[in-house]
Amino acid sequence: MQPFRAMGVAGAGDRVADGGGDGGSPGEEDGMNDAELRARLVERLTGSGLLRTEPWCEAVSAVPRHEFLRGGFFEQVDGAMPTAWTPVMQDDPRWLESCYEDASLVTQIAGTIVPGDIRGEITRAPTSSSTMPGLIVRMLEDLQVDDGHRVLEIGTGTGYSTALMCHRLGDDMVTSVEVDENVSTRARTALGQCGYAPNLIVGDGLAGYKDGAPYDRVIATCGLLSVPRELIEQTRPGGTILVTLCGWLYSSELARLTVHEDGTASGRFLGGEISFMLARPHFPPPLGLLPDLDDGDERPAALGADVIDDWNTRFVAQLAAPRVQQVVLTRDGRTERLLLDAATGAWAVLWERHGQWMVRQSGQSRIWDAVEEHITRWRAAGAPPLERFEIAVSSDRPSITWPGD
Repeated sequence: MQPFRAMGVAGAGDRVADGGGDGGSPGEEDGMNDAELRARLVERLTGSGLLRTEPWCEAVSAVPRHEFLRGGFFEQVDGAMPTAWTPVMQDDPRWLESCYEDASLVTQIAGTIVPGDIRGEITRAPTSSSTMPGLIVRMLEDLQVDDGHRVLEIGTGTGYSTALMCHRLGDDMVTSVEVDENVSTRARTALGQCGYAPNLIVGDGLAGYKDGAPYDRVIATCGLLSVPRELIEQTRPGGTILVTLCGWLYSSELARLTVHEDGTASGRFLGGEISFMLARPHFPPPLGLLPDLDDGDERPAALGADVIDDWNTRFVAQLAAPRVQQVVLTRDGRTERLLLDAATGAWAVLWERHGQWMVRQSGQSRIWDAVEEHITRWRAAGAPPLERFEIAVSSDRPSITWPGD
C-alpha cells in the first residue's frame, strides 16, 4: 500500500475548530499554527510508514493533540541525576510545537502531581503521559478496526487516542477505562472541547467494562504482565486484543491476540520494542530490605549479567523469572547486578572477577540458573526474534514459546 500524502485538517463540517476556538495558541505568531503542525505530523507519520490507511490519516489530521495538553507537560532536565522533570506550560513559546512532535509527553508524576502544581524541578517517577503519536497510530493501524466495530480502550490517559478512535468509529462505538479519576476528568473535558463524547469509565481497566461487552477490539495503552481473563471474556469470538506484554526487567513487546470460541486467545508479537508505563495494579512491589548478598551459593556464571542488556535476550530472561527486579549496586569497590524476587526472597547477584562473571544465589529458586537455561535453549533454536514467538492464553498467565522450543 502506498503511503498517503499529508492531508488537510478538519474542514467546516467537522467538529474540531483550529486552535480549539480560543483565537490561537502561544507560539503561533512566530512559527506554525496548530493546523500546519498537524499537517506536518501527518506527513512525518505517513513518511515513516506508521500511518498507513486513509481513515486514520483523516483522524490524525483532524484531532488537535494540543487540546489534550492544555495543562502542560513535564520536560526531562538534561544531565540531572537522579532524573528530574520541569513543567512546560501553555504560555511557554515551545509548548505548541512540542505538542506536535512525535514524542511522549509526561503529564503526571508520583500519581497526583501535574505540571501546574510545581515550579522548578521534581525528581519523582512519571505515572501518566501522552504517548508519542507515532506509537499510537501504529497501534491503531495494527488493531485492524472496521466500520461498526466496538472498541474497549484500557487507559484513557489524556484522551488523545480516545479522540482518534471517536473520529474513526463514532462516539458510541468507543468505551475507555481509566483508573485515575482526575486523569479521566481532564480527558473528558478535553474530549468535550473537541466535540467528542465516548463512554468514559473510571475504574480498573484490567477488569474491562462488562456492561459494554462484547467488544470487537480491545486495546491497552499501558504495559501488562499478563492478559486478564476479563478482557478475553468481554471480546467476541474472532475479536482482537492488542496489548503490550512486559515484565519487571522492562523488556516488552506488542502482542496481537485473536479470541476463540472456547474462551482462549492466541497470537504473536508484532515487533518494534514497544514500551509503555505499566498498569498501576502491575507495578512491582517495593524491594524492601536487601538480603545478605554474601550468604549464598557461588559459582562461575555460564552467562554474564551483560547478556540481558540486549532487548530480546532480556525478554527471554523475563520468561524464566517474570517477577524479578534488577538493581545495580556498588559494593567492595565493584559493580554488582542484583536480581531479586521481592515476593519469594530469591535472589542472584553477579559481578566480574578477573574477566570471569561470577554468580551467587539464594532462596527457594535459583534465578540465574533458570535465566541461563532459558537463554541457552533460545540461542540453540537460533535466537529467533520476538515476532516469531507464539502466545497462547488459556488462563490469566500467557504461555509464550519460540520456534523449536
